[in-house]
Amino acid sequence: MNFIKTEIDGLVIVEPKVFGDHRGFFMESWSERAFAEAGLNYTFVQDNHSSSTVKGTLRGIHFQRGDKAQAKLVRCVRGRVLDVAVDLRPGSPTYKKWVAVELSEENKRMVMIPRGFGHGFVTLTDNVEFLYKADNPYAPESEGGIRWNDPELNIDWGLQNPVLSDKDKVNPFLKDAVTDY
Repeated sequence: MNFIKTEIDGLVIVEPKVFGDHRGFFMESWSERAFAEAGLNYTFVQDNHSSSTVKGTLRGIHFQRGDKAQAKLVRCVRGRVLDVAVDLRPGSPTYKKWVAVELSEENKRMVMIPRGFGHGFVTLTDNVEFLYKADNPYAPESEGGIRWNDPELNIDWGLQNPVLSDKDKVNPFLKDAVTDY
């Protein structure tokens, strides 16, 4: 695996080695040893699978607070998404900075998102399948969200009118959100 550091400490793009031939391909999507050698020590306890049928579906920006925060290893196995991670760690030199990475079934890239980040993605195609591992179980009492179009973050999602859940439509702006990291 190739581990590519981003401008935000701890946020890493992962490019697996893909072995392909006329039959298809093989790749490791997770290797505890390879991640540990790269200084990324995670124990995952939950796998999640998201399906979005319509291009322009935006999910996020989501996070869990406090000791229930989650590190995530995310990837897109069908279609294409623009994946966004936002640094919400108080005192971080990159607080409120974000990184966007295209993830797709073709490029097979993944993003390792540490605890203390908000996360979201927008589908760039119809019929997207999105998978992620989490190092903490889902805890509804600790979940939070930030409005996708928060002017303080100024994320370039590449669209003006995304398809949103009712919950994501009313997420607070960052200035009003409880992040408690």
